[in-house]
Amino acid sequence: MKTIKLLTGFALIATLFTSCYTEVVVDDYNGYNDPILININQVLNSNELWYVAVEETIGYGESPFLQIAFTVSFRNGTLYANNNLVGIGSQGNGYGIPIGYYNAYDNILDVDHDIDGNDSFDVYQIDNNTIELYNPFTDTSYFLHGYQRSNFDYDFVFYDNIQYFLQEYEGWEKTYTSNFGALNEFDNENYLQFLSGGNDNTFRSSQDANGINPNNLYWDYTGLYGVGNVSGNMYLKTLVLDYDYFDNEQFELSILNDQRIELYHPSSGTVYEFTGRGYIEYLRVGTETNKSKASGLKKRVQHTEKKDNARDNSRT
Repeated sequence: MKTIKLLTGFALIATLFTSCYTEVVVDDYNGYNDPILININQVLNSNELWYVAVEETIGYGESPFLQIAFTVSFRNGTLYANNNLVGIGSQGNGYGIPIGYYNAYDNILDVDHDIDGNDSFDVYQIDNNTIELYNPFTDTSYFLHGYQRSNFDYDFVFYDNIQYFLQEYEGWEKTYTSNFGALNEFDNENYLQFLSGGNDNTFRSSQDANGINPNNLYWDYTGLYGVGNVSGNMYLKTLVLDYDYFDNEQFELSILNDQRIELYHPSSGTVYEFTGRGYIEYLRVGTETNKSKASGLKKRVQHTEKKDNARDNSRT
C-alpha cells in the first residue's frame, strides 16, 4: 500500500502534430459529438495510470484483462496493470506488472495479452481525463479514468476493494488469539479461505492444526461472507461469516499489513490475527496462471445493472 492524495480532476492536454497524427473520437456519454483528430498515443500516454471503472461498463461482454485490473498503463508499447491489491502502489514503481503489448493507431488500440491473446478496441475520448475502450467483438465499453502516480489514491482503491484483497491468498492462517475474551465457537477455526469467482461471497473454514499448507487442508465448512464499511472510518471494515451450525460470526476487520489481518470479535471481546499463506499473483508470471486455489479466476464484479451498448460497430 502506498498513501498518496487522490487528484479529483485534472486537465489532459492533447497537442496536434501536423506531420503525423492518429485519430481518436472525442465523445460524451449521451450525445455523440463530431470526431476530432487527435494523437491517440498522446492520449494514452498523457496519464501514467488509467483506473478501470468497472461499475460504468456498458454491454454484456467482458475483456478479461480489463475485468481483472484496477489500473492499466501504456508505456512505450508495453501494457502494465495493477491486478493485485497486495503491494499496490509499490509494485513496479506503482505501474504494477507488465501483462502484454499494445499498438495504437487511428482510433484503434490493439492488445496482445500474455495470457488472453489478441484483443482490439475503438478508443473514444469522453472528457479531459476519461477514455472509453469499445470492444466491437463483444459490443462492450470500458471506461478508464486517468491519473498520475503522484496523485492517485492507492490507499482508497485498496480499502474500497478489501474483498479482493482477502482473495489474494490461498488461505489465511490464525497466528494469534488474545488471552482475553470469552470462549466461543470461532476459537476452533484455524484457517479461512475467501474464494474468487462467482458472486465473490463464498468462504471456507478449517479446524486443521497450524502449519499445514493451504493446498492440503480439509475444509470443514463452506458458507457466505460479506465485507461492509464503517461510517467515518475508511480503514475499518466489518466482516460477517455465515455459519449454519452456529450463529453468524461478526467481526471488525483491520488490515495490519499486506499479509496480516486482525479480526475483533465484539460478542466475545476476543482479538484474532490471521496471516496470509500462498500469495496469488494475478497474471501471472511468464505464461502460467496460478490455478492451485480451488476457486475461479479473480475478476472484479460489476454491481451496477448491465445495459445495452448504444455504440455503432464501425468494423462490421
